[in-house]
Amino acid sequence: MGKIDFDIASAKAKASGSSFYLGMRLMPKAEREAMFAIYAFNRAVDDIADEGDASPRVRLAELDEWRRAIDDLYANASSLPFLAAVVARYGLRQEDFLAVIDGMEMDVVGTSFAPNLPTLDLYCDRVAGAVGRLSIKIFGMDEGPGFELAHHLGRALQLTNILRDLNEDASAGRLYLPREFLSEAGILSRDPHQVLAHPMIGRACGAVAQLAHLHYRKAEDVLRSRPHGLLRAPRLMSAVYARLLKKMEQTGWHAPQHRVRLGRAPLLLIALRYGLSR
Repeated sequence: MGKIDFDIASAKAKASGSSFYLGMRLMPKAEREAMFAIYAFNRAVDDIADEGDASPRVRLAELDEWRRAIDDLYANASSLPFLAAVVARYGLRQEDFLAVIDGMEMDVVGTSFAPNLPTLDLYCDRVAGAVGRLSIKIFGMDEGPGFELAHHLGRALQLTNILRDLNEDASAGRLYLPREFLSEAGILSRDPHQVLAHPMIGRACGAVAQLAHLHYRKAEDVLRSRPHGLLRAPRLMSAVYARLLKKMEQTGWHAPQHRVRLGRAPLLLIALRYGLSR
């Protein structure tokens, strides 16, 4: 098996200034460092799927290296020592790490062009819900409300990212808008750039936004029940991404499209609000 390294310093640098980083700053040091380990793992496998010009065969082989490393970690804890300490302390589940890798494989093998709704939901569960299931263990949440939060908040965040990254994904030949919503809008093209230039693109994107809002509401229901655990970080992430979604809805999705961002001041105000909450 090839050598697999965690570069925690690089992961922190990539995260710096993001809403994720702000959320982690609200956590105690041990839990913050554990979350950075999860983030580093996620970035490493995500980069395999997205970065560089390697062939699909090479990317799949590298993802398999990670599967074997995770298998070895749970077999004898001799690999990935930094992650091993986090797994042991917080009881992280092997199947959630493997689900994340499976989600990256979906990108590599090309299931990321106009998937049907069940496939899109599976993708969201793997690349976001599984990360949420790992995270809630570090948050100290019970599995019942924790996994429910991971289910809904993970999907809400991922659907928001899909809408936010339409142009970037199109440049890579990807389009995560579900085929049912595209069909309902009368969009039949298989070219992602033509899809985004279609005059009815707002209808398809609006349907995805409404699905995201549904998951934000269900995630908020969980948070309002005040389950046990460190809830500041997920509250902040939900607030930031919900604000991004509303800003995109106000701007619209018609060409030319620009990646929506929140300014530093709104981010800091949200961080302050949730830094003072439970």
